[in-house]
Amino acid sequence: MEKPPKKLLDQVRELIRRKHYSIRTEQAYVLWIKRYILFHNKRHPRDMGKPEIEAFLTHLAVDLKVASSTQNQALSAIFFFYRDVLKKELGWLDDVERAKRPARLPVVLIKQEVDETLLHLEGTPWLMTSLLYGVESQIK
Repeated sequence: MEKPPKKLLDQVRELIRRKHYSIRTEQAYVLWIKRYILFHNKRHPRDMGKPEIEAFLTHLAVDLKVASSTQNQALSAIFFFYRDVLKKELGWLDDVERAKRPARLPVVLIKQEVDETLLHLEGTPWLMTSLLYGVESQIK
């Protein structure tokens, strides 16, 4: 008597464990694969391909406005799923709207602000802050 084939997500979990990925990676990948399947109304992933993956990743960036690192994690999970579990090569995804990286402006203090901050510190915190800001001052 032949065993029924394992469910897709069980196959994912088993392969991730065999490859010694972390439990957090397993949890994240399973979540993204579930979301991908649900996004396409539970169609079987074997019946889907590049256009559906591009639609899902674009949805994450445009509609849900996820961070680029979040979109990249979803992409990695789906690539793993197709490449390693389904044994299906996808090639490169050209038509994906990429999530935008947030603009980060560096915070810079003027000399007076550094001096005022140092007035409120003593000992090791004072020393570390003065080293970080290159302050030429008397040891406190």
